[in-house]
Amino acid sequence: MNAALVVIAAAAAMTLALGLAGRSGQDMSFEQWAIAGRGFGGLMTFMLMAGETYTAFTFLDASGWAYGRGAPAYCLLASGAIACMFSYWLLPPIWRYAKQQRLISQPHFFSRKYASPGLGGLVALVGALALFPSIVLQLKGLGVIVSVATGGALGAGPAIWIGAATASVYVIVSGARGVAWNAAVKDCLIFAVVAFLGLYLPARYYGGLGDMFRAIDVAKPDFLAFKPSGSSVLWFQSTVTLTALGFFMWPQAFSAAFAARDARAFRRNAALLPLYQLIVLFAFFCGFAAIQQVPGLAGPEIDQALLRLSLKTFDPWFVGVIGAAGALTALTPAAFLILCVTTLLANDVLRGLYPDVAERKVALFARSLTPAIALFAVYFALWGGRTIAALLLMGYSFVTQLFPATACSLMRKNPMTKQGAAAGIVVGVAAVAYVTLTHSTFVSLMPFLPAQAADVNVGFAALILNALAAAVVSLATRAAKRAAPAPPRGAARPAR
Repeated sequence: MNAALVVIAAAAAMTLALGLAGRSGQDMSFEQWAIAGRGFGGLMTFMLMAGETYTAFTFLDASGWAYGRGAPAYCLLASGAIACMFSYWLLPPIWRYAKQQRLISQPHFFSRKYASPGLGGLVALVGALALFPSIVLQLKGLGVIVSVATGGALGAGPAIWIGAATASVYVIVSGARGVAWNAAVKDCLIFAVVAFLGLYLPARYYGGLGDMFRAIDVAKPDFLAFKPSGSSVLWFQSTVTLTALGFFMWPQAFSAAFAARDARAFRRNAALLPLYQLIVLFAFFCGFAAIQQVPGLAGPEIDQALLRLSLKTFDPWFVGVIGAAGALTALTPAAFLILCVTTLLANDVLRGLYPDVAERKVALFARSLTPAIALFAVYFALWGGRTIAALLLMGYSFVTQLFPATACSLMRKNPMTKQGAAAGIVVGVAAVAYVTLTHSTFVSLMPFLPAQAADVNVGFAALILNALAAAVVSLATRAAKRAAPAPPRGAARPAR
């Protein structure tokens, strides 16, 4: 019997049991299912927001970026900490408005703030485009983790099917509460495992962190420094800014924020969540430790650096513990992403088409969509091509295009009109999609820009175009509204 497989199977069974237990004692209305009835205190809000933020990407790609790219990996460490600082001021007013208006989803927020169901529909479309590739990549990451950790005893395909089925079952039954319970277990396990590995592996193979970095600098000079072009300091600055602004623009982050019991939870989390960046730091240490111990990894294999070094170092049962922690970092966020997509489709698409539909039918529709979304994700995880990877790269840049309209909507007097918000989002998303899919740069499209501008993150450059378009259209629509003739005194006003 494969010891690693036994440990991972036990973790999967525990995940299902905890997910189902999340429903205990709750009447599952749609609000209760989607955002836990806004009843989470500070600790559960912390767990839910961290659970959907730190994923298989943190486990695999953070160590992989350290192994394969060196200095550019530092952006993963900086962006989350800065985003938490933003959240101190950003999330409390969002939560207060959502509670006052009984909002369920991010598009719901936009449609109410701007009095425009059409804008809400646009936001739902952008969110779905960004979220679905993320679900697929979580399942792909789950397959890689289980397959490598078990030495192929359980292949990636069966692992993906089992993971998708497990997530679907407890999302249907328990919704956000099931996800939050599993997030709590996942957070504790992943922190303990990655912290141990990040300290133990450098000590075992190099004698300590300082000796490890000195050895890397001798073997690969300048690997730990930014490049003059490409992955330059300008690229780092624009990427960190982009990801920090977009950190809480993901639809699932909005949903997690709605689940809090009070606004103080966000301010406590703003102080505590940066500690979570230690997971990323320890994952970096694992990737750096693997550079000379498992050399030669290239392409997609660099994401296996942590697992390959673990296989070389530990007994199979402990590799199973590492694999179980990694599997939970994929499974729990995948479940929450599925929950978020079904909420978007039920609350914003179904209700958009049929405004008078009963909440019971909305809840039934959302639950029935859960296995369908999971099946589509499994299909693309097993047979999807490189298009999914390209969409995932665009995802962060897509959701960040929602930041200007969000920030303006929280001002005492919103300077942005609904037309301006829509124009900005469309221009930003279109710019990201075109540049990414055509493999061009803004410098090639606008030759008058200095050559250094080619290093600016495509999403950040699109964000500038977004803000300009939103400002111009908002000014134009306000001017047109002021210039429109006033209705005759005593004339009937149009119905609102």
